[in-house]
Amino acid sequence: MALTASSPIGDWIDDPAGGPLIGQLLAQAGVGVDTLAPVRGLPLQQLVALSQGKMPQAVVDDLVLQANGGVAPEETEPGGWQERIVPGRFAGRTVVVTGAASGIGRATASRVAREGGRVIAVDISAERLGELAASLGEADVTTVAGDITRQESVDAIVAAAGARIDALANVAGINDDFSPLHETTDEMWDRVIGVNLTGAFKLTRAVLPTMIAAGRGAVVNVASEAALRGNASGNAYTASKHAVVGLTRSAAFMYGPHGIRVNAVAPGGVATGIPFPPNVSEAGSARLRPFQAQIPTVATAEELAASITFLLSDDAVNINGAVLASDGGWSVQ
Repeated sequence: MALTASSPIGDWIDDPAGGPLIGQLLAQAGVGVDTLAPVRGLPLQQLVALSQGKMPQAVVDDLVLQANGGVAPEETEPGGWQERIVPGRFAGRTVVVTGAASGIGRATASRVAREGGRVIAVDISAERLGELAASLGEADVTTVAGDITRQESVDAIVAAAGARIDALANVAGINDDFSPLHETTDEMWDRVIGVNLTGAFKLTRAVLPTMIAAGRGAVVNVASEAALRGNASGNAYTASKHAVVGLTRSAAFMYGPHGIRVNAVAPGGVATGIPFPPNVSEAGSARLRPFQAQIPTVATAEELAASITFLLSDDAVNINGAVLASDGGWSVQ
């Protein structure tokens, strides 16, 4: 069978023609084929997203040509999990999604819109929000460019949503520099806590009165595998995501009687993971590396969106205060 961009990375590695090509590509980056073990089940195309801009699409296209003697084969239907849209699942609902310009947030906003919902798409990047809206054609998408840590942006989001807010997905987040506590600067701490925790707090606080008045609502906070363990990231990020779980459970307890469900999703490795800042801590990275190497699999943004939209939807009617580990089983190791 011909190797294509949709073929699993594991098939490429195991193929007599594809394996050496992948090996050469990784050798240029100074790493071995074993680094791809957690993503063997993902299509080769996901390497573009995994590289976070370092690998252009042309590299994947060239690999396909080289593996097939210079001829581009017809794409086969991708194997593995495929997104299945549920028409009308969010019909008549207004859903606010932060971090909507890229990664998990974009995948979540896109799925809600394609399932009939009105999406208030929030992100710091107006340009990327415009690209999202354009990609969804006639879907009902309102974009709000702003910083969720600033009250004026939170006010603009609520105003854009209007009188009805049925659900909120707090997806926006940033990573830290893997620093252990004694190396963590005030600037790193304040920024990570601000975006990952305070932003979610401010926006959830702002939408709750509308949900309370309606007697129903759903909030999903994106935590992390770092909310469940201490060996997944640096001090600031780990603290912020543990706090997101606390925010989730407290709100679930307080607002359950009002018909409002508040849950969290804890992703593990994601193919479109949030970028790391420059100057990553050498000490922190060295300590974390062997544990991060145990990640069983890396998910796509669409796979995480499936978990998030499930909890946002009425299918999760009896779930409140849960922390769903959407991590390929990392949390049970």
